[in-house]
Amino acid sequence: MIVCLCHRISDRDIQVEVASGTRNFEVLQDDTRVASSCGCCHDCAREVFDGACAALPLKTAAVSLAAAA
Repeated sequence: MIVCLCHRISDRDIQVEVASGTRNFEVLQDDTRVASSCGCCHDCAREVFDGACAALPLKTAAVSLAAAA
């Protein structure tokens, strides 16, 4: 889903940024320009970012467990 219409940033784009190491919303904004123009998407972008950050340790743990098996 497109989160930021101004810069065509999707929820997947945000998830990729988080997976590649971005853990700060302001850094995400600097890198992607999400929620940096009109600001209408700020809450949604923040929610997607927070969700991606929260889910990351679970995915990492699942990969670690699968590799150990």
